[in-house]
Amino acid sequence: MTEGPIGPVDARAVPRFAGPMTFARLPMLEKVERCDVAVAGVPFDAGTTYRPGARWGPAHVRQASRLLRPYHPGLDVEPFGAQQVADGGDIACNPFDIAEAIRQIEAGAEELLSSAGHLLAIGGDHTIALPLLRTVSRRFGKVALVHFDAHLDTWDTYFGAPYTHGTPFRRAFEEGLLAEEVSMHVGIRGPLYARSDLAEDAAMGFRVVPAMDLEADGIAGVVERVRARVGDAPVYVSIDIDVLDPAHAPGTGTPEAGGLTSRELLGILRGMAGLPIVSADVVEVSPAYDHAEMTSIAACHAAYELLALMAWGS
Repeated sequence: MTEGPIGPVDARAVPRFAGPMTFARLPMLEKVERCDVAVAGVPFDAGTTYRPGARWGPAHVRQASRLLRPYHPGLDVEPFGAQQVADGGDIACNPFDIAEAIRQIEAGAEELLSSAGHLLAIGGDHTIALPLLRTVSRRFGKVALVHFDAHLDTWDTYFGAPYTHGTPFRRAFEEGLLAEEVSMHVGIRGPLYARSDLAEDAAMGFRVVPAMDLEADGIAGVVERVRARVGDAPVYVSIDIDVLDPAHAPGTGTPEAGGLTSRELLGILRGMAGLPIVSADVVEVSPAYDHAEMTSIAACHAAYELLALMAWGS
């Protein structure tokens, strides 16, 4: 083993279209002596209510991540040098039984966090956030959720099913996984089922930054609202790639017009530097609807930004 973190395969020695099929061509978890952040795929999409295919998201994002480089000039940090990042592989789960899959994801995340300080999960649909939050809360306590999405994901049921990609954060609230009055949604837009959707969401302690507020507030204004909301609570960041406009991320299950640009999402994330981010996920990349890897490129850069935030100040 070498001293210090083992980084990605050097793209100046091995071209990007060769080498390991891991995230950013990083070492596998079993190849490192210690791990600060484990990146894991969760190829599950049985909770999807419209276009399926996010089970292929982890492989698609890993492929796009071959383009990533080791230095982040915007934050002046080396995400793979300031910390040991490794690929923990995929958490295998039942594609037919949602309840069993949730148990398997929770157990898989528990095992990964026994070997790593933090977890970055690549989905998969947004159902996976609930078992991830269960595991993270056992390690770090209640967390402030900063949720980037076109949709609230605090609905009660779909067709009587309580566990879907539209319900994880209502279940997380009910289970006491979230710190009170510090969680928020960013990028919400589009039609709802009823006016009561917003009232019920607010009653759970969430606050909303609608996508249209970017026009008036800009990136800096949204960052100010996020930082004021979460304070010094441990933060879990959940990014549904459909927070981006379909022009920037067409490859997703439930697209909505009027979303954020890639620059806006990355800018808001960058503005969160210094917050205690304990774990995160990037979900809902559905490759069958992608074009020219646009969605997976956006997703892997969002994941890279999250890794930079975890490394910042270390």
